[in-house]
Amino acid sequence: MFGPSAVSCDILDIGTRHAEDERKQAMSSGTGAICPAKFLGQPAAFDIPNVADPAHFCRSNFASACGAADASQTVKFAKGTTTLAFKFNDGIIVSVDSRSTMGAYIASGTVKKIIEINPFLLGTMAGGAADCSFWERNLGMQCRLYELRNGKRITVAAASKLLANTVNSYRGYGLSMGTMVTGWDETGPQLYYVDSDGTRLKGNMFSVGSGSTYAYGVLDNYYRKDLTVEEAIDLGKRAIYHATHRDAYSGGINNLYHVTREGWTKIHSIDVNEMHYEFAEEKKNSMSS
Repeated sequence: MFGPSAVSCDILDIGTRHAEDERKQAMSSGTGAICPAKFLGQPAAFDIPNVADPAHFCRSNFASACGAADASQTVKFAKGTTTLAFKFNDGIIVSVDSRSTMGAYIASGTVKKIIEINPFLLGTMAGGAADCSFWERNLGMQCRLYELRNGKRITVAAASKLLANTVNSYRGYGLSMGTMVTGWDETGPQLYYVDSDGTRLKGNMFSVGSGSTYAYGVLDNYYRKDLTVEEAIDLGKRAIYHATHRDAYSGGINNLYHVTREGWTKIHSIDVNEMHYEFAEEKKNSMSS
């Protein structure tokens, strides 16, 4: 499928008049080549699909899609995770799993899905691991530059807007991101959802990923604004556990953070298998009493 051809010395030429002129010249020369001949490994040359319109081919066969929209694609982006965050009177709880999957294949069980942007800001990862990791670390750089230029910490609203603007500028380029940006600023605890379409929502509770429906089931039942810190930590822990128990694409380690006026604190990293036996024993004791 991939041939040793490249358009010019820069893949940005694809779709331009320069590339089209080169293609027509190659076709008219009688060589039958679709693209100008270049050799594999030539410096500054990109290997591309050996088809008439490589850009269209990539969009049609490697796009990140939802539901059955990618059924006819050569390569399907198989994603799976569970992340959640909610505000309560004593701050914000952020809780995630750590499993990275490629379809039925578990690529890793120790992915760090909470990105520490700065001592007061956290971001979560759902979707494409590379996309989320790169752009949220890029957000950390932008937040630090803001602090140096203005002499004060960036607000959560401004940080989430920077991320939304960044991913919106790459809309249609195949990014796959469903992130939360949360933290504490002069206005108090704040929580925003940002995705790769440029959507930006403010709320009190979000869950993102393939296991989010299971997590929402637990959160909707037990969430209250007046939860104690212990109750809130237990709720974040239980929601992730039930999601990992029912969703095959979620699992591994439950990482949980608590955000307060003094910044974020990591509460625990617990294997969900240990949580399974803990809750099973708890259920057994409650039924026997």
